[in-house]
Amino acid sequence: MSRKLEEGYREKALKMYPWVCGRCAREFTGKRISELTVHHRDHNHDNNPEDGSNWELLCLYCHDNEHSRYTDQQYFSDSSTASPQASVAKHKALAGLAELLTARDAAD
Repeated sequence: MSRKLEEGYREKALKMYPWVCGRCAREFTGKRISELTVHHRDHNHDNNPEDGSNWELLCLYCHDNEHSRYTDQQYFSDSSTASPQASVAKHKALAGLAELLTARDAAD
């Protein structure tokens, strides 16, 4: 991605949206505005609609956290062999409960 393209959509996003992190709600002014980043909601940096619908402003920390969560999600997806997949239970834990309760009530 070119630096010029990045600066273009960043400038547009900063004009469109309030200077507030979309996650932690911290406000930014003055020199600290450099800590506010443009996050692509669909993680596609080539998707830059003029209305800004794919952008949100996030502080550096929330942006890093969002990308870490996205990377983890991709890494540990269903098709991944990197993480153990939860097995589906084949038994019914309370299958005989109704019969046991009926038998107990009959014995009383």
